[in-house]
Amino acid sequence: MKSAQEIVRDINDHITKEGSGYKNWYCGVTENPKQRLFEEHHVAQEGGWWIYNECASDTVARTIEQHFLDLGCKGHGGGGDDDARYVYAYKITANTRE
Repeated sequence: MKSAQEIVRDINDHITKEGSGYKNWYCGVTENPKQRLFEEHHVAQEGGWWIYNECASDTVARTIEQHFLDLGCKGHGGGGDDDARYVYAYKITANTRE
C-alpha cells in the first residue's frame, strides 16, 4: 500500500498533467471508488480524467481529501463512513455530477 505522501504526489501529478487546475477537479472519499466515480458521479471510465488510491485508513483518506479541498478542489469533506478508505479525484465536466 502506498504511503499518504505517495498518494498525494500521485493525485497531484495527475491533476497537474491534465492542466486545468484544482478548481476544475472534485475530490472525495469512498469505500467503493468505481461505483462512486462511474455510477454516481457519471465520470467517463474511458477518456475521463480520474484517479483513486486505497489508503491505510479512513482517517488517512480524509486527511488527503482535505489537502486537495484546501488547494481548491471541489468536494464536501467528511463523507462516507469508517470503510471509506479510498480517496478519489476527477475532472469536472458537463457530464459529471457532484
